[in-house]
Amino acid sequence: MAYFDSDGCQLHYEEYGHGAPLLLVHGLGSSTRDWEYQIGDLAAHYRVIALDLRGHGRSDKPRERYSIAGFAEDVAALIEHLRLEAVHLVGISMGGMIGFQLGVDRPELLKSLCIVNSTPEVKPRNLRERLEVAKRWSLSRLLGLKTIAKGLGRLLFPHPHQEELRRKIEERWPQNDKRAYLASLDAIIGWGVRERLARITCPTLVISADRDYTPVAQKAAYVKELPDARLLVIENSRHATPLDQPQRFNSSLLAFLAEVERAALNHHKDP
Repeated sequence: MAYFDSDGCQLHYEEYGHGAPLLLVHGLGSSTRDWEYQIGDLAAHYRVIALDLRGHGRSDKPRERYSIAGFAEDVAALIEHLRLEAVHLVGISMGGMIGFQLGVDRPELLKSLCIVNSTPEVKPRNLRERLEVAKRWSLSRLLGLKTIAKGLGRLLFPHPHQEELRRKIEERWPQNDKRAYLASLDAIIGWGVRERLARITCPTLVISADRDYTPVAQKAAYVKELPDARLLVIENSRHATPLDQPQRFNSSLLAFLAEVERAALNHHKDP
């Protein structure tokens, strides 16, 4: 367990294993704990670094406006704090948005990018989408975190055999700071970097659950706008793919990372 300072904010991170650096960035209302089914497998091959974003987990929760660009600056500050040249970055949901933001702002910091159940923009385009955003914004303010946790548990993990995963959500979600959670939600709404995706030239793996909140077709559309990207669909999965399909997720991610490392090695060998 370690901390570093980013613009006066103490941020918590954890490190495991050895090798090329692999940075894990969690989603809204989450923390390093939600990578628990990844860290062991990944740390057998890589130096795994998991961060608690500001407003989350064991990091400070300053009373201020948050932004995706600000979160990306914190990630860049951690990379610089650890004196790393470039990292493999894996981001889920809001963490994927932060990965996109870092990719367009500081592409030199990324060796590869893995985006999980995420999007390069959250800009409602029609009345139905605007109503959906308004509903989520309102309910997040009206409902207590315990109530949100129960609903989320049922939504993400609906099957009888997923009782343990539901219990984890119900236990962890209410530990969020409500004000920091809402500030992070506000950072997402209206954000977008889609028009700048051509700046992300590193190899990119986009993973989509077959039953994610947004359809697979939306991910397929933005994958075409990235210079070096591919889409992988994981079946029988919802928004929390690393938790509900850990073995498929881990093996797919490790295969992608090994391919990126091999290509980099061959590139260095070529005269």
